[in-house]
Amino acid sequence: MPSSIQNKRIRKDPAARRAEIVAAAAGVALAEGLECITLRRIAEELDVRPGLISHYFPAVEDLVSEAYGAAAGSELDELLPGDRADASPTRHLARFFAWAAGDSYDDISRLWLNARHLSRYRPALRERVRGQEAAWRDRLEGLIRDGVEQGEFHTEDPPLTAIQILVVLDGLGALVNSGDSGDDPPVVRHMPAATAERELGLPAGTLTAAAEN
Repeated sequence: MPSSIQNKRIRKDPAARRAEIVAAAAGVALAEGLECITLRRIAEELDVRPGLISHYFPAVEDLVSEAYGAAAGSELDELLPGDRADASPTRHLARFFAWAAGDSYDDISRLWLNARHLSRYRPALRERVRGQEAAWRDRLEGLIRDGVEQGEFHTEDPPLTAIQILVVLDGLGALVNSGDSGDDPPVVRHMPAATAERELGLPAGTLTAAAEN
């Protein structure tokens, strides 16, 4: 006779279960879009009942905003880590642009466009988008300030320079969303890096060369 202990469902710690739900929703957001996040869809992903998802997120809008924040925040930590002791500011910025110019950045570009569109109608998501925009801007500005202090970058206005770079990067996201980005020549993909080189007083090609070494 099977043991009753073996058949007993293991109850997860609430914090772990909530994190699991958010992670599953973030995966759906990146692969399919924020509109595809529903309580039933995430329940299917985790092989649980929809009631379990609604226990942690009674309003699906809260799950959507959490999923977006988790996905965007995770990409930020990978692209522009807060701990930059392992390399120079130039090297860190080069890594950022090398990754952003690759196909792996396309999903997060689509997510940003998706979130900004939906945030017009969803207050919780709108606040999360604003928070992520500020976080990305502050992290890039911090990296630029480090470079200025170490004599690698030259700009009198790090906040403005960070905004200029992010605006160009966001512009490329529109090409990704159109489905035509695969035909873009390298010079288009490297426009954010070229903008950074110009605004930071770096010789043309510095950031591209640093990323390849």
